[in-house]
Amino acid sequence: MEKPALADHPIHEIMVRRWSPRAFAPRPLPREQVLILLEAARWAASSFNQQPWHFLVATRDDEARFAQMLECLVPGNQVWARDASLLILTVTKGTFDHNGKPNSCAVHDIGLTACQLVLQATALGLATHQMAGIEADKIREVYGVPEGFEPVTGIAVGYPGDPDTLPDDLREMELAPRTRRPFAEFVFADGWGNPAGY
Repeated sequence: MEKPALADHPIHEIMVRRWSPRAFAPRPLPREQVLILLEAARWAASSFNQQPWHFLVATRDDEARFAQMLECLVPGNQVWARDASLLILTVTKGTFDHNGKPNSCAVHDIGLTACQLVLQATALGLATHQMAGIEADKIREVYGVPEGFEPVTGIAVGYPGDPDTLPDDLREMELAPRTRRPFAEFVFADGWGNPAGY
């Protein structure tokens, strides 16, 4: 299922096509495609080139690892993420290696690396859905995440599926039009809340 963005201005086609479905076709992802996604993520920009991102990964062809990671998502996300081909948990390091000081850009940088992975997935014809709904404490326990590292998000990757496989409430969201706030609500000039006029 395609659900292109109705952009007001011409943007790259890859961004028009990217969206966050919940319906996946439960098929394995070739190893080569997993490597391509991780390579795209690896080349993201980061503050001081710290590259504070870390990924925990599980593919559906390894049933035990996939089930273990699925259980680290909140129950509402498990309902649909179980059909993904690849699950990723993102973890960031909160301090810089070169001086041990807090890295206030670490979460920003994990967003950049995730964005590159998601856009690469779109270019490969894959679907992705990023999630805040993860069980951070469980992730720390299950995977032995050390002190100073913070689980941030989950990402489901896979082949687009049929919305009719989703529960009614999720199917309704899947089929709803995509919307975005207008520039006037978030692009300001001369002071907070003053639209920049774009």
